[in-house]
Amino acid sequence: MCGIVGIFDTRGARPVDPALLKRMNETQHHRGPDEGDIYTEPGVGFGHRRLSVIDIASGQQPMFNAAGDVGVVFNGEIYNFPELTAQLEQLGYVFRTKSDTETIVHAWQAWGEDCVHKLRGMFALCIWDRNKQTMFMARDRLGVKPFYYALLADGMFIFGSELKSLRAHPGLPHAIDPQAVEDYFAYGYVPEPKTIYAGAKKLSPGFTLTVRIGQPVPQPKQFWDVPFKLHAPMSQQDAEGELIERLRDAVKIRLKAEVPLGAFLSGGVDSSAIVAMMAGLMKDPVNTCSIAFQEKAFDESPYAEQVARQYKTEHVTETVDTDDYALLDTLADLYDEPYADSSAIPTYRVCQLARKRVTVALSGDGGDENLAGYRRYRYAMAEDAVRSKIPAGLRKLVFGPLGKYYPKADWAPRVLRAKTTFEALSRDLVEGYFHGVSIMSDDMRAQLFSDKFRKNLQGYRAIDVMQGHAANSPTDDPLSMIQYLDMKTYLPGDILTKVDRASMAHALEVRVPLLDHKLVEWISGLPPSMKLNGSEGKYIFKKSLESYLPEEILYRKKMGFAVPLATWFRGPLRQRVRESLLGDTLASTGIFNTGYLAQMVEQHESGRRDYSAPIWTVLMFEAFLRKELQGESA
Repeated sequence: MCGIVGIFDTRGARPVDPALLKRMNETQHHRGPDEGDIYTEPGVGFGHRRLSVIDIASGQQPMFNAAGDVGVVFNGEIYNFPELTAQLEQLGYVFRTKSDTETIVHAWQAWGEDCVHKLRGMFALCIWDRNKQTMFMARDRLGVKPFYYALLADGMFIFGSELKSLRAHPGLPHAIDPQAVEDYFAYGYVPEPKTIYAGAKKLSPGFTLTVRIGQPVPQPKQFWDVPFKLHAPMSQQDAEGELIERLRDAVKIRLKAEVPLGAFLSGGVDSSAIVAMMAGLMKDPVNTCSIAFQEKAFDESPYAEQVARQYKTEHVTETVDTDDYALLDTLADLYDEPYADSSAIPTYRVCQLARKRVTVALSGDGGDENLAGYRRYRYAMAEDAVRSKIPAGLRKLVFGPLGKYYPKADWAPRVLRAKTTFEALSRDLVEGYFHGVSIMSDDMRAQLFSDKFRKNLQGYRAIDVMQGHAANSPTDDPLSMIQYLDMKTYLPGDILTKVDRASMAHALEVRVPLLDHKLVEWISGLPPSMKLNGSEGKYIFKKSLESYLPEEILYRKKMGFAVPLATWFRGPLRQRVRESLLGDTLASTGIFNTGYLAQMVEQHESGRRDYSAPIWTVLMFEAFLRKELQGESA
């Protein structure tokens, strides 16, 4: 696992400043504390920070072929590199190392841009081919590894693993993208391919970008998508058996490392399944770790310890103070742009704990998106079942006004909290799902933003992101459609971003078996009823694991990494909330309606409304802005 940076002159062969390249590279020292190096030639510069995991002795980057005309910097792991190495050797390529990095170099020589189809793993990479005067970049299929880039006004193209590496270049404009702000306050993150800056982008998962000297920079090109193509009919028993075999294979190929390896164990279905597979594949006991919370309502550690005992793992648990809010400003440094998932706090702590014992950890991320595990899928399907029985015109006529005028009753029993349901029923599937996952609704964002800022949006709406993905969806099945939307937005933008930054802050490599692209492709072809069966999410997954895990692990209520925001904002963080939301930093931007911010604070403090999620979202935006202002003054 590593950090990569680069500078490329799209107009010719102007010299690259080695000192600047080194500064960009060193902003990511945490991603690769073991080694670092840069390379420059006219018009080209590469930088790399290395966390040594495979071929520690000879896997240094930037890495070139023997002729020195093809080089690569690469972040990630290619799990099938032994098979690819053998295939390339048969084609006549000679290997000087035992690293997966050299496999990429020769794969480019053999197959050109099609080399990405051969790679099984997580990767963000850039290849320089001097003979073709071409820079080729690619990001893995699901977006496990990040890739940021920008074309500067002077024709220089820059890229890096984190946005902070681009910010280190004085040519990057820091103008904030209004559309990214609208997106952030709906989703809680800035979805691909945008960044918070108008002049920088993320390379979307499953995309490549080829830049050639003397030619305009083209749009990225997609090389993979989740197929959602149904398999030939199979029995549930056959599906269960094949799922376990494919999961075992995805875990097995992720066990190669020359450093200590272990797993996160939350006590949930996904991480417990990964540990069960690891225990059956490894000779030594699995190293596992989990976080415990002082507040029992948030604590899953007893379930983790149950699985650890069953599989005789070397398990450690560390208790985190429920009031672990000291990380707020640390998170702004980690994520480089506004990011509002408060579970980043316990994720940071569990990565910190894991790094004390291992350098590589396997996680259970991706199971909910793959196998329809989120409760919101169940709610969305229930709403869609009602929609399908009522004509769209009648739904909007009846449920639209009900949703608009029914009171928001956060304090009431769930049965009386019908406002959100009425609003969702008046919309179509994509609109209803967007409304359900939004941190701040369309109406709230309309009140949050100033009149001037709303005009700057020129009619743009955050739902445009989901509608764009829906238009390109390979499926029209309702459940598969919202899974697809999550795989394009929430999975890379929130979940994988959270884990990448939290783990790399501690120089910890996290591998994600449930996002093995071959496994994802196969699961996507299962009938939706095998994923969400009645009210049971991950149905086929849980059934297949019944001989591996106890019932109380498989079928208990999902908890997740929650933190008590509502209590914090009425207690120890009350003053911080007031200073941040009502202070000069937000007011000076011209983005916000300060009266609405004051209303949110007052109603939350009084207990009349629970604005904890919106307040956290604004709080993290303000932390980002303060960091920006500090950087400008420096």
